[in-house]
Amino acid sequence: MSDPMRTCVLSREEAPRDGLIRLALSPEGDVLPDVHAKAPGRGAWIGVSREELEAATAKGRLRGALARAFKTGEFRLPDDLADRIDAALRRATLERLGLEARSGALVTGGERIDKAARQGKLALLLHAADASADGAAKLAQAWRVGSDREGSGLKGLTLPVDRTILSLALGRENVVHAGLTDAQAAKRVRDLLARWLHFIGPDRADSPCEPKSQDSAPLGSPATRTTETNEGF
Repeated sequence: MSDPMRTCVLSREEAPRDGLIRLALSPEGDVLPDVHAKAPGRGAWIGVSREELEAATAKGRLRGALARAFKTGEFRLPDDLADRIDAALRRATLERLGLEARSGALVTGGERIDKAARQGKLALLLHAADASADGAAKLAQAWRVGSDREGSGLKGLTLPVDRTILSLALGRENVVHAGLTDAQAAKRVRDLLARWLHFIGPDRADSPCEPKSQDSAPLGSPATRTTETNEGF
């Protein structure tokens, strides 16, 4: 079943719902991020970056767009809305990684990831932000070999958190790299990470480049935009 399409209230561009961020009204009338799109009542969808959101807020465009979407002007727009969205996207991504780790779909440690990659079992490769380029390049090469994609641009994705935060999210010690071995788990993580990185923008994400993902739309699209780098150990 395809992901339902929604329209960004600021850009007016359509995109799959899972690639956008839903804003909802709290019972107290505050506009808050609803990244899982489960809050009751009217919602408004945005697909812009943090920089674009802050510019629209300063010019009053966001308030006007939300008033039309909510059918009311009776709401409070928090001064720290961008921070709240960033925090909610971060929490959703890290919690999903933790769930996949507990389900057994995630492996850590260079040797285990290398083995899974060379056996063709790796669906997604991730690195902490403070990982070194050399270690990540070696794992990416193993992934390309195991998936018969030598000479391609297949690389891992760099998370905008360091190894300390990544380790806490996974409940493991000193996690620098992580690999997902289930295709559906990989897609769930990739989609959440893409949405987060699109929102925070290239200044918060390392070395943006956008080759096509192996099993999804181009990474530059609103639903799947992400950052691929050679950053590693």
